[in-house]
Amino acid sequence: MPESENTMYIRSNGISAEGTRDQYADGKAAKVWEVFIGDTKVRTMNYRNFLVNMLRNRGCKRVLDVACGTGVDSIMLVEEGFEVVSCDASDKMLKYALKERWNRRKDISFENWVIEEANWLTLYDNIKDHVKGGFDAVICLGNSFAHMPDNYGDQREQKQAITNFEKCLKPGGLLFIDHRNYDSIMETGSAPSKSIYYNSQHMTDIKTSVLIVAGKPAMVSLDYLISTGDETSEFRLSYYPHQLEVFKKILRDIFGHNSYHEIYGDFKELRENDNPAFYIHIIEKSE
Repeated sequence: MPESENTMYIRSNGISAEGTRDQYADGKAAKVWEVFIGDTKVRTMNYRNFLVNMLRNRGCKRVLDVACGTGVDSIMLVEEGFEVVSCDASDKMLKYALKERWNRRKDISFENWVIEEANWLTLYDNIKDHVKGGFDAVICLGNSFAHMPDNYGDQREQKQAITNFEKCLKPGGLLFIDHRNYDSIMETGSAPSKSIYYNSQHMTDIKTSVLIVAGKPAMVSLDYLISTGDETSEFRLSYYPHQLEVFKKILRDIFGHNSYHEIYGDFKELRENDNPAFYIHIIEKSE
């Protein structure tokens, strides 16, 4: 069964939930997601080379992964020799990372791998003992940032989270943060059928729903249908639809308009791919 998308637009008066809900809290999505994405071996070579080479070319050694999840990115970086601190707000997702650290504890790199539960809105306070002079890089990849909703309609919490990411960086440090091409999803009504991050062989069906609040897109929900052997699992994840130009402005307002800021599309320069599935931002904290 090929991956497909059906789109439903839902209009609502828009009663927002209080706080940021853990979409993996019941453990169901976390378990199925771990099967779907697999381990570091299923990361595409383009992705691995892009991230590792970018980090090494800029002399990065200490990396903070603020969207650890099951640990797939962090494990890859630990294996590549980086000193990694990982955090996530979902304890259900982190248990997979903690299990991997325990299983590989005889490797000194994994024994030194720090894993913490942390909330983006209080991130610096949660991990300040590990920040020290600041990290060389902070990564928030895999469309993770879009899990944070806009509870107040002005993106204040999203801005606070990015401010905390910036605070954890040393001067000259880099933030790597991505999001889907939601501009295209809004225009076409469907999400891209393939992910640049995973080479999953599991059969997947995705239905895309868009919530419109006060005439503006407020949430995109993806209903996943994943087949694992004889079993079929279904779960929903919801995302805030970041628009490219708005997201660029938020980053530059926080990091400074003269900061180095480059955007890639599916790990390529935008001139090579002007309508990518994902945008990857790299922005530098001023010296």
